[in-house]
Amino acid sequence: MASETDLTKLLKTMHPILNEGDYVFCTIPFSQAIDQSKIVGSFIEKEGLTIILDKNVADSLNLSYTYVAAWITLTVHSSLEAVGLTAAVSTALANEGISCNVIAAFYHDHIFVAKKDADRAMKVLEKLSGL
Repeated sequence: MASETDLTKLLKTMHPILNEGDYVFCTIPFSQAIDQSKIVGSFIEKEGLTIILDKNVADSLNLSYTYVAAWITLTVHSSLEAVGLTAAVSTALANEGISCNVIAAFYHDHIFVAKKDADRAMKVLEKLSGL
């Protein structure tokens, strides 16, 4: 499956889906072991390891967090070399007063928005894609 770079095609075929659940961003020391299968995403920073987890998993591990998010996946296979998708999505959401955290993975882009904004964010993204 080839990845897409054309912004117009990406927007028309991004088909956002709202994943079930509540998600949180936590930071843990590098020495703390967590089952990799429980981690949705991670990033190494000098201050520690940032991980994204289902809120229930974070709660069961007694991890602290300050932000509860909904997770939206853009199902189009976007290229890591594509220009403008993140900007278009974040601008459309910002214009509606919705904060977003975008993570580009190998196959798809993932948008984390405040849980309370999930339905509005989906409407904005569907409108952006012409649905």
